[in-house]
Amino acid sequence: MKNNILGLSVLFVIFVSACSLTSENMNSIFNFSHSSKMNNWIVVNDNVMGGISSASFELNRDGDAEFKGTVSTANNGGFASVRYRFRAKDIAGKKTISIRLKGDSKSYQFRVKSQANDYYSYITTFSTLGNWETIHINLQDLYPSFRGNKLNKDNFNNSSIEEISFLIANKKNESFKLVIDKIEIN
Repeated sequence: MKNNILGLSVLFVIFVSACSLTSENMNSIFNFSHSSKMNNWIVVNDNVMGGISSASFELNRDGDAEFKGTVSTANNGGFASVRYRFRAKDIAGKKTISIRLKGDSKSYQFRVKSQANDYYSYITTFSTLGNWETIHINLQDLYPSFRGNKLNKDNFNNSSIEEISFLIANKKNESFKLVIDKIEIN
């Protein structure tokens, strides 16, 4: 009898642990660590349009992602970005994206695409405080934009996403550094 109770207790603990891991993974878009694979993160700067801004996106010694570089307004430039494409993630019933990050007291854009091949993104701007913080972005507040112009479409109301990105474009020459720990959807 004791062996059966002990066996059931162990199975229950394993079951509860598996459920919590599954729940956490379902909410995670990306959780950076030393073992993170970064090959689906792509830096896209204004040099695609003749600008000379430069940026990189890589893991730091703590296992967090660092998006850093220099934005230049020369040659009609002025932005740096990094994007992450993935298989469609079902977000039905989700309302908020939470990002644990450490900024440099500058403003950034967070962008979402329902389908990676859409020509426009749904965007919002957020400011950073210079220390670790968690920002919360309401999906319904993301508005459609293309090349800096707000489109005459409804705000985000889709049930899946295939791409997220971070962009800095503050209309001035500046260096930047945004450190990201994790991105979740709730």
